[in-house]
Amino acid sequence: MTEYNDESGTDSALRRTLGVNRRRFLSTCTAAAATAIAAPVLGASPAFARPASHQDHGHDHNHGHGHGQALVPAAKRGIILYTVRDATGRDPLSTSLPSGFREVFKELARYGYKQVEFAGYGQHANAPGGNNLETVEGAKLLRSWLDDYGLRAQGNHGFVPSSWPLSQSDLDQFKRHLEIANILGMDHMGTGGDPTGSAYRADWDVAADRWNAMGQIAHRAGIKLYTHNHDAAYGFLLDGGPLDAQGRPTRSSGIRKLEYFLKVTDPKTVWLEMDIFWAHVAQYKFHGYTAYDGSQRENIFDPAALVRRHNKRYPLFHAKDGVVSTTNGDGYEMVPFGTGVIDYRTFFRRVGEANYRNPMVEQDTAPSSTDLAQSLKQARISYEGMAALRK
Repeated sequence: MTEYNDESGTDSALRRTLGVNRRRFLSTCTAAAATAIAAPVLGASPAFARPASHQDHGHDHNHGHGHGQALVPAAKRGIILYTVRDATGRDPLSTSLPSGFREVFKELARYGYKQVEFAGYGQHANAPGGNNLETVEGAKLLRSWLDDYGLRAQGNHGFVPSSWPLSQSDLDQFKRHLEIANILGMDHMGTGGDPTGSAYRADWDVAADRWNAMGQIAHRAGIKLYTHNHDAAYGFLLDGGPLDAQGRPTRSSGIRKLEYFLKVTDPKTVWLEMDIFWAHVAQYKFHGYTAYDGSQRENIFDPAALVRRHNKRYPLFHAKDGVVSTTNGDGYEMVPFGTGVIDYRTFFRRVGEANYRNPMVEQDTAPSSTDLAQSLKQARISYEGMAALRK
């Protein structure tokens, strides 16, 4: 398995415009697609947290209020639409609340957001454009609304093939999603899942082969392909020691799964989106491992240090806040950004590159069946929390 030197990643993304020529776009993928088809299968307490402080909160809305320089520049304040999925999926004929992509874009722009990350392209059938905008024409319509409200699409949690070797049908669908990403003006396209759920190095090698192949296709289309990761990806790789009954390793070198993935994927074509909440959950859960000799070793995970070691490979974040929980096994419960204890001020200061990173507010628990306006209200609270972060 090839190991890559992560010293590059300085390539500039192409600026795309509405109405990409379909034939020209598809031709950029042909050579890489053929190659991909033929390729062979190869108990601790939460740390870095802070108590909630009124000084950390406030109102900005791009008007320059507050003391000190903003840690997240106004143009980089974004939200993944999964946070307000109930609003985009709502029937506009049944409520006066913002419903469907167009009205939700308008509302988010009113709060101050400048960027969005998609979580698919479906909405209610009664919303303008209909229920399925996962087409070239649908993408052009979405792009027109984004432009109307001064928003920039920066990514999507959409289709990235999970099969290997890649089938022709998967490649065709993948290329269609890349075309949609180009029309929407995205620099990045990705998926919401880990490269593999396995703990074994051999499976991560296969995942790396798949992502390297797909990343090359995306690179030819001018897109940075990224994987979004949850806590399990920061657990320790099982890569040695005594074998179990199935011949699989049972102990660890102390290398975390995602750290290994970073070593064996190409930094010029494979990128990552750190969910900072789940990285802190991993810090809470995965703080020790069983070494090859059977001894117990401590290794506390530092999310910001990982980003700094692989600086340019993290163009995107999910900015999700939490309060301490001692009952759910994760160490945290999700809350609107800026109302929890995760020390985002320190995190953003440590990782730097504020004009390169694109932090997207996310709150999985924002929608409510009893308060239909809750997800948008909490999206506004989260914007204010992000805008209030100062150096």
